[in-house]
Amino acid sequence: MARPALETLISSQHEVLAVITQPPARAGRGREVQPSLVHALAEKYGIKVLCPDSIREIDAVLRELQPDAIPVVAYGQLIPGTMLDIPAHGWINLHFSLLPQWRGAAPVQHCIWHGDTITGATTFRIDQGMDSGPILGHVTELVDPKDTSGALLTRLADTGSHLLRQTLDAVEAGMITPIAQHHDQATYAPKLQKSDSQIDWQLPAIEIDRRIRAMTPKPGAWTTMALSEHEISLSIGPVSPNRDIQLDPGVVLMMDKRVFVGSATYALELDHVKPPGKKFMLATDWIRGLRVDGVKFV
Repeated sequence: MARPALETLISSQHEVLAVITQPPARAGRGREVQPSLVHALAEKYGIKVLCPDSIREIDAVLRELQPDAIPVVAYGQLIPGTMLDIPAHGWINLHFSLLPQWRGAAPVQHCIWHGDTITGATTFRIDQGMDSGPILGHVTELVDPKDTSGALLTRLADTGSHLLRQTLDAVEAGMITPIAQHHDQATYAPKLQKSDSQIDWQLPAIEIDRRIRAMTPKPGAWTTMALSEHEISLSIGPVSPNRDIQLDPGVVLMMDKRVFVGSATYALELDHVKPPGKKFMLATDWIRGLRVDGVKFV
């Protein structure tokens, strides 16, 4: 999600001295070593790329570059306190929430999971706490009832990139006053675990819908079903609540070429599912291929 921000800064009046990104990693079906999208974009424009395993490795390099500010977007490493004084105007982070709400690694997923209707992006100066530094700017974004975390994050990455540019413009012009966060109002969005994305069909439909959308596309919502005396995991795509159909929790029903599953309140219609070792497919194709009766999620 850092690429839109880099594209915006490259097209601005600000000089990009270097780009810091994660080292190339294996990706794709062939598991070939590939640079990050940010890495590739920087090389396209002839910008110096730094890929340290640890940010501490480039302390001396950054001090030699003498940057006025270091923007940070979804970098994934904590900045040591000993390096915070390197840029004259600090390390300026673009965070995808309205701080102090949802500090941490997964703000967009937690926003949808908990049913927020408004979110946004915030720029702030990094300090030694977790997303606790003084706020420089923010922009709001409505959360659509059908938003997945992927769709919402894409929008926030775009609007946030313009916020980051405006923040740097204001910093350069000396027209910005950092505002301390209200730490007593903070909520937290820790990194998601596999158990967080497991669907509990005993919950109300609205909670299941939120959880599935929050986990789409990553880490991916999943459930299990008892089949041939074994429990089989099944990935679940976004669903559509249907208040007209009542089923017991976990009970699956195919009706009129549509697949429904029960919850604690009303049914949810399955659109696409991903069986083990296969790609996502229509739920109707999946259930026809089972050739068994009485499927139930557990």
